[in-house]
Amino acid sequence: MTVQAADAVRVELTHIRVVIVDDHTTFAELLAHALSGEPDLTCVGFATSISSAIEQITFLQPDVVVMDYHLPDGDGITAAERILALAPDIRVVMLTGDPDPQALTRAAGIGICAFLPKDGSLMTLLETLRHARNGGMMVHPLLVAQLGARRKVQTPGTRFAALTRRELEVLVLMAEGNDVRANSRKLGITENTCRGYVKSILAKLGAHSQLEAVAVAAKLGLLIDQQRG
Repeated sequence: MTVQAADAVRVELTHIRVVIVDDHTTFAELLAHALSGEPDLTCVGFATSISSAIEQITFLQPDVVVMDYHLPDGDGITAAERILALAPDIRVVMLTGDPDPQALTRAAGIGICAFLPKDGSLMTLLETLRHARNGGMMVHPLLVAQLGARRKVQTPGTRFAALTRRELEVLVLMAEGNDVRANSRKLGITENTCRGYVKSILAKLGAHSQLEAVAVAAKLGLLIDQQRG
């Protein structure tokens, strides 16, 4: 095999195969065109509903699925749950302009990799497709801010222990989708210390996961307050 042929094989092997699930044909076509201009990304199929998505993904076996939250026969999280039950290694990136804490909590529970605004940056979406990984979930800061802006008033019986300044710093980084290693580097602390802060945040907010903690903090306006500060 020549050097050129070997390089061609390596390029082929590193292509990330993407299926787009969206009932807005124009959006799907524009995104597919954008993917075609990237050396490591390629669109291998479209679907406009949950049922057609299951068929396409079962047949095409993509690496990543880009999925709209609103579909004609259900929501994207329901679709993702069915897809991941069939193919757990597939990475799912959800697009929405209308987030809510319950949707984010459901998404984290079934293994969705990222939640991005549908009208957000193309470059952010492309980089997310490249780096999305199972076992972690990134929520775009814009969506977190929207959640905070729509926060509900606490019921009188609900009480949360105050977060320290450092815990609030860790919480903001969590909301940006960073993992413990990245957060520890940004804050100049050890990973074990950072994990300790995360554990304390979860306990104080009564959350069972980092995503749930972000959702609770958004309801309480903690993230908005930090961004303003």
